Amino acid sequence: MPRPDRAPRLPTSPGFWRSPLRGPWLTSVLGLVLLAGITVLFVTGLVSYAAYNPDLSPVNDKTPGKGLLGFYLFAWPTGPHWLYRLTQGVHVTLGLTLIPVLLAKLWSVVPKLFALPPARSVSHALERISLLLLVGGVLFEFTTGVLNIQLDYLFPGSFYALHFYGAWVFFAAFAVHVALRLPAALRNVRQLRSGREREAAELVSPRPAPPTVSRRGALGLVGGASLLLFATSVGQSLGGVWRRTALLAPHGGADPGSGPNGFQINKTAAYAGIRPAETGEDAWRLVVTGRTGTVRLARADLLRLPQHSAALPIACVEGWSTPDQWWRGVRLRDLAALVGYDTDPPDVLVESLQRHGPFRRAALRANQVADPRSLLALSVNGEILTADHGHPARIIVPAAPGVLNTKWVARLTFGDL
Repeated sequence: MPRPDRAPRLPTSPGFWRSPLRGPWLTSVLGLVLLAGITVLFVTGLVSYAAYNPDLSPVNDKTPGKGLLGFYLFAWPTGPHWLYRLTQGVHVTLGLTLIPVLLAKLWSVVPKLFALPPARSVSHALERISLLLLVGGVLFEFTTGVLNIQLDYLFPGSFYALHFYGAWVFFAAFAVHVALRLPAALRNVRQLRSGREREAAELVSPRPAPPTVSRRGALGLVGGASLLLFATSVGQSLGGVWRRTALLAPHGGADPGSGPNGFQINKTAAYAGIRPAETGEDAWRLVVTGRTGTVRLARADLLRLPQHSAALPIACVEGWSTPDQWWRGVRLRDLAALVGYDTDPPDVLVESLQRHGPFRRAALRANQVADPRSLLALSVNGEILTADHGHPARIIVPAAPGVLNTKWVARLTFGDL
């Protein structure tokens, strides 16, 4: 046994962890906040994945081999038109807001990761295993999510597959851990004596250091940090003047310019390899294929077709979105009618002039094609699209993720996919 005047050197010793803040009450409060927040994150994450219609066509499925994990997938609706803007904005903003809570929770339970013996019973062994998977899973999910938001694609594979499978592994461990610990957490928050003893042995230091802040003060610090992250990130989802407050978001403070085309984008024409020679009036043709054959339309031909307008936002997986912009162009269902689908237009495969990248091709469901607000847009806010916004033509569909609103459209193939 170590002498009383010497601090234990190994983290497996309870006396190594000396903070007087650690205890069942603080851990339980943080855990209940995460229980609610992470549940919302998981649900909105699944919803975000469903929005891509991954079971419609292989080009939309970025997580092949998902098997039973795709049991819940459904045909993504087109209304309300701000649906994806809301669900993904909540997912990303809430994820960032919970980071201080998550770090505080991990700090509060770190002694349990080193406690010996590794297992005292079957239930305790399950709890320890779920805790290890929980910690590893949550760090993986939050790290990959933050990197994606910051457009730092430092992944050994597709972000979509890694984040999707990681979420299921994490949430399975999360569900087991909640089932094992929720009753005790509720008792601890109510400050009842029952159920305290075992956690006290693992979390409460036998030789605590002098306190420098109360537990409620620590919660206030964590809450203040979360509010700060919320205030400096939510603006990218609100758009407009609020975007300037999103100091921590790549699509926050950056100035997209002014005028009708002055709103955010992810990829410029130069980044996508779009050459001006390909998009000129003499060179560019839209190829539309369907039941009755193929038609080729110049931009002037498209302008002679009935023109329609729709006020729709663009919302992306990184959590940023624009306010509604006024788009004008040809309805997708009218283009389907040109190739033999006068009623009940089918699915469509959209192909871009962009030659590389995971979303140079995208599939849209029949309900998206049939919606009167779904356009092959030729202009926005009363002005011709700029090259960065997809000139000579781009897709705009209500409630769809931004990557499905394909820019620099070259070909539309209608039919069951």
